Amino acid sequence: MLRSLTAASIAAFALLPCVALAQGQAKGPPPLPEGAGKQQVEAVCSGCHVTGLINNSSGYTRDHWRQLIATMMDLTPSADTHNAVLDYLATNFPPHTRRAPTLVSGNYDIKLTEWVLPQLGQRTRDPIQHADGSIWYAGQYGNLIGRLDPRTGQAKEYPLPPNAMPHTVELDAQGRPWYSGNKNGTIGWIDPASGKATVYKMPDPKSDPHTLAFDKNGIVWFTFQASNLIGRLDPATGDLKVVPVAAQRSQPYDIKIDAEGTPWASCNARPCLLKVNPTTMEVTEVPLPLPGTTVRRFAIAPDGMIWFVNSGRGQLGRLNPKTGEIKEWASPSGSRSHPYGIVFLDGAVWYNESAMRPDALVRFDPATETFQSWPIPSGEIYAGHLRNARTTREGNILIHQTSTNRIIQVTPQRRAAPRRGSGVDLTFATHLAASTRCGCQIQNSTSSIYLPVVL
Repeated sequence: MLRSLTAASIAAFALLPCVALAQGQAKGPPPLPEGAGKQQVEAVCSGCHVTGLINNSSGYTRDHWRQLIATMMDLTPSADTHNAVLDYLATNFPPHTRRAPTLVSGNYDIKLTEWVLPQLGQRTRDPIQHADGSIWYAGQYGNLIGRLDPRTGQAKEYPLPPNAMPHTVELDAQGRPWYSGNKNGTIGWIDPASGKATVYKMPDPKSDPHTLAFDKNGIVWFTFQASNLIGRLDPATGDLKVVPVAAQRSQPYDIKIDAEGTPWASCNARPCLLKVNPTTMEVTEVPLPLPGTTVRRFAIAPDGMIWFVNSGRGQLGRLNPKTGEIKEWASPSGSRSHPYGIVFLDGAVWYNESAMRPDALVRFDPATETFQSWPIPSGEIYAGHLRNARTTREGNILIHQTSTNRIIQVTPQRRAAPRRGSGVDLTFATHLAASTRCGCQIQNSTSSIYLPVVL
């Protein structure tokens, strides 16, 4: 992938093949407004994502557009192009609050520790903690997986076989990092010592391995979203089996293993969850009752309850797999908030509202049925996109911002007593319009900020 542009290379860059990974691409992006610099923006930006992502942004000042572009590619060698792009974006896409989240106050503060990964435009995602405290992650657009040392902020990145475009990274019981080759129909793992990849090819090379999960026997289970399949691989023997999901366009997405060793998967196109017999691989559909329900991801709590994001309806749901009882709650930002990544931690559910700009991190307390939420920053701007979340042994949450190549550790901090007069602005519209800086964008290093809320 191209990281630095000269004036002579812009036209060629616009013709580079690119993976269709952004949400909503199938419908086609809305046209950019006319104006000086439009041609340069189309040539530069469409090389790696649809221009519709620009329309869907919250808009930025010229300086913040400069900071965002700098996480994707280096335009500085071509000053004329750089200035034309910045002028066009700042003029046509200034800060706005049309998609601002509805933030809810509460009795928690969060501390955010942030790391910026080295390869520009890699679309960092799915960080997961290793037993030694390091953090593995996938760089989907960069065709890599990486390992971050959170103590030093230094990362080592491992290139994958051509066109793998990893959708996730997962660790097996030996601590080996596995990836899903979402673009080339493979799964595999990397030897950190040699960088060598061990690759397992799917029966159909055009299939799209998506999310991975290991059971207690070391078997790796995985979903195929577009291919509508669920797979299983025994790494010890190489035995591979892939089965279709009966209902077309179920789009199996997330996958988790419950305490009894049963795999569950989510449906990203239909109102259902999927339960898989671990021996026969028979797939049983568990219908979800509300029309328009789609589920990106889910989490299984220690008591066996399955908490899921109802992405299609902007709700949080809970399934009792023993009784079949389902209950749902409206997310704070409403029906179009598109909840996405989710974890269960210390008796609470944490997830994000991905359709908001910026996406909000939400905490739900099942005991009181109350919410609290915060905007997720990306350095000095709000420009990321959280697609998956994991917990750490220390009781923190690992999230990411794909648009800005960031891994963020969330440390929840319950207040001893309510206090007033500090925290996020009461009016989030004012917060966005003022482009408030959090001062934490440090390349290949760490920085921490606190985001309390006003009570």
